[in-house]
Amino acid sequence: MRKLAIAAEHFPIAGTFTISRGSKTEAHVVVATICDGPFKGRGECVPYARYGESVESVTAALEAMRSFIEDGGDRLALRAAMAPGAARNALDCALIDLEAKTSGRRAYEILGLSAPEAVTTAFTISLGSVETMAAQATASASRPLLKIKLGGDGDRERITAVRRAAPRSRIIVDANEAWTPEIFPAMMDTCIEAGISLIEQPFQAGADDFLREAKRPVPVCADESAHVTADIARLVGCYDAVNVKLDKTGGLTEALDMIAAAQEEGLIVMVGCMVATSLAMAPAILAAQGVQFADVDGPLLLAHDRMPGLLYAGATAHPPQPDLWG
Repeated sequence: MRKLAIAAEHFPIAGTFTISRGSKTEAHVVVATICDGPFKGRGECVPYARYGESVESVTAALEAMRSFIEDGGDRLALRAAMAPGAARNALDCALIDLEAKTSGRRAYEILGLSAPEAVTTAFTISLGSVETMAAQATASASRPLLKIKLGGDGDRERITAVRRAAPRSRIIVDANEAWTPEIFPAMMDTCIEAGISLIEQPFQAGADDFLREAKRPVPVCADESAHVTADIARLVGCYDAVNVKLDKTGGLTEALDMIAAAQEEGLIVMVGCMVATSLAMAPAILAAQGVQFADVDGPLLLAHDRMPGLLYAGATAHPPQPDLWG
């Protein structure tokens, strides 16, 4: 007989993680564990205030699905029974993990995927002063892919300084909705000059139409504007890429469909993450197979990860072992 357990946990961040909307020193996660006899399936999610979520609201949403889970509900029915978001992500991933444990098969087999390979992950540099970000870029200059958080004022100087400090790295810039249409042409020029590979979510979600007519020599990626598969059709023509995060899609099941839809439309795909532990990254690594950008560095930003965790070797993130997930 199934039982659902819900736990809120926190993990200190190594220093401070800052984006345009604020700073934090801890990663707050919620873990759903589904027990079936001796078998346990786990899924981790990150409640995100930008989408109206909190630890309390996600915990309540999970609790509301207790009967569904304990009565044997499956992940396909879950998509119809629950809105996308962090809570559904935890349950979807827990159900996949449980099926893997009870069947003795790997999660990728259950999902009809090929055996996963290691991926090269971006490494994120928090928003800060020009000098601080340049110093962080210098320390990370050996990494092949950097992602820098931006915030509006001073971003041209930040981009130039980071590029100077990490001349060989590919760089993604992430404005987290902090830019405006008025500054976009100048920011695009700076990104061209710095050889930036991707610009992520320059404007507030809902202000996407400006991009339809804007020149985009550097590809522009939707994040806050893109949550689920149904969003893909309206992004075409405004964006060149999409950031697929399991906490937005409501799980790996939806994420795989969203990636397929994006690729069918010719969009560049990034698989991203929140600041979280290896338990949250493990299913994301399955989603990141074969996409152009993987940003699964959440555990690298923590003071310590959960154990057992994923194996990271520099910028290389290896697929999960069964004792972690899947």
